[in-house]
Amino acid sequence: MGFLDERCGLAGRIAVVIGGGAGIGEAVSLALASAGVDLAICDRDAEAVAATAAKARALGGRVHHATADVLDPASIEAFYVEVEAAFDHVDILVNLAGGTTRRPFMDTRPDHWEHDIQRNYRYVLQSCQRAVPLIRKSGRGGSIINFTTIEAHRGAGTFAVYAGAKAGLENFSRALAVELGPERIRVNTIAPDQTPSMGNWNAMREMGLDAIEALPPGYFEAAWKMYIPMGAPPPPEELGNAVLFLAGDLAAFVTGTTLHVDGGCHASMGFNNWPYGDSWVPVPIGGTLPRMFGEMVKK
Repeated sequence: MGFLDERCGLAGRIAVVIGGGAGIGEAVSLALASAGVDLAICDRDAEAVAATAAKARALGGRVHHATADVLDPASIEAFYVEVEAAFDHVDILVNLAGGTTRRPFMDTRPDHWEHDIQRNYRYVLQSCQRAVPLIRKSGRGGSIINFTTIEAHRGAGTFAVYAGAKAGLENFSRALAVELGPERIRVNTIAPDQTPSMGNWNAMREMGLDAIEALPPGYFEAAWKMYIPMGAPPPPEELGNAVLFLAGDLAAFVTGTTLHVDGGCHASMGFNNWPYGDSWVPVPIGGTLPRMFGEMVKK
């Protein structure tokens, strides 16, 4: 065990991961398993969560997995009953399940609202309330990590209910951090932006995914360079690294805060790296505008 492993203090701890099956969830689950953490993971995708659990077991830890859907509170309750049977306590909780579909608010219905609120906010309330007594059992505190999004921090048109739910999750997490602080149970959030995952692609399915898929090779990469200061979106493994930091002792006095793992998108919000010499400005100016709108203006 190296110096940083000792400082993190993760080996032998127990984590619950809600939504730990594929994509970001798989990366988070395997990052924790690689650090010596025992796992209880669930996901609505039975095949994906079984595959991730098998990979985690191959790393040497104890792993319990189950199929559960955050849209179904009864299945989350059943999962926690299994967690209580499999482990005598919990040290770490990661709530990362979520998602939405892009559509204008005036095209949505109440069932859409309920769907987005349940899978991005309400299930986290249930998960935290079930997990905290298990974290208390250790007597040494613990770490709760809730995944939000950059959309919780900006006016995200066509994502209105999703953005509102995630903003609610942000402030809930801060408030819970205050309540649980005396017990050394830390509560933080991670806010990604455009991490390559099926969840992000599915969000674009109703509006715009066909146009993205039709782009010639290299176009999307060029767009990343305009939008992301670091030039590319972080891979899921980087979100796993962020979870390791917040879960371990290196973040022992970090609570009630948000970690933006987005390549600088939150820092540059509203500014894009426009081409043709315009660089980082909110809207294109002399270099880019004629190339974008020249023919349109002439007409």
